Amino acid sequence: MAITMKAAVIDAPGKYGVKEIQKPDCPRGGLLMRVLACGLCGSDLRTFRSGHHRLTLPFVVGHEVCGEISETGSHYSGPWKKGDVICVSPVVYCGECLFCQNSEFELCNGYKEIAQSWYGGFAEYMAVPAEAISFGSIQLVPAGLSPIHATLAEPLSSCVNAQEKGNIGLGDTVVIIGAGPIGTFHIELARARGASKVIIVDIDDNRLELMKTYSPDHLVNSATTDLQDEIRKITNGYGADVVITANPAPQAQIDAVHIAKKGGRILLFGGLPAGNSFPKIDMNLVHYNALKLIGTTIFSPRQNRIAMQLITSGKISADKFITHVLPLEKFVEGAELALAGKARKVVFIP
Repeated sequence: MAITMKAAVIDAPGKYGVKEIQKPDCPRGGLLMRVLACGLCGSDLRTFRSGHHRLTLPFVVGHEVCGEISETGSHYSGPWKKGDVICVSPVVYCGECLFCQNSEFELCNGYKEIAQSWYGGFAEYMAVPAEAISFGSIQLVPAGLSPIHATLAEPLSSCVNAQEKGNIGLGDTVVIIGAGPIGTFHIELARARGASKVIIVDIDDNRLELMKTYSPDHLVNSATTDLQDEIRKITNGYGADVVITANPAPQAQIDAVHIAKKGGRILLFGGLPAGNSFPKIDMNLVHYNALKLIGTTIFSPRQNRIAMQLITSGKISADKFITHVLPLEKFVEGAELALAGKARKVVFIP
């Protein structure tokens, strides 16, 4: 008789919930993990609403995952053992392309992801494939760090990658367009890297109000304020050294080139929706103001380790990011809170 477990299953766009499914077997060369915590990501919410081109539904997502190893597979040769508490990053690099060979893992040509190619962590158990052991980012959770807090290492890693690419440092004025969870990471990370002034921009007063917890230097509602004029006032007419587009809105990328300082860096962090990814950017501004447009995506194992260190050290305040910790049985309730913008970060505990 098959052993079952509880999991949050997406059956179709807009249709998801907790049900009993078959518990996964421990994969050859891999691990079976008892999930301790799994965070809800904005990309998960998009999948709930619209599905995902890489998924064949029904499917189990969840990629900000931390758990305890309950079993190791045959022919397993990794460093972790039964009982270890680990954080499993979803990105599994190919290990073969030119970028992997050059240790530029964040540019890997052939990466796959847990919660896309394999079932994810919104479940009582998750299988960790052998490929993730060889070419993934798996870390022991440091002693004393809550598994709930450790789930933040995955989304923070992408922010570390972006801010490294943008070379954010001492004295920089940084504008972050997007007052969601990713925007909050960018605030604290920019401060940790030495930014002197951090400005948050959004079109929703409620989300901007929530941002006060992170003490940004300025909050700007671009729906009710002339964004370009406001940023020029704040920066004595010069504009921002760095602009981060931390949302999936084409308008954010259009606005970014208007508020960046001459010679400034624009980090195109948020991907745009399919069919709406051609914003009408004034390329003369890019040209004559010598702006640097920098696309950033995923992260390397090194950046994942840095993210975990930042959380463990307290330089990134994990407690402030997580607004709701819920049992897996309340998955629909937690997802709906996030979809309605009433929760900043939700973490589920099976």
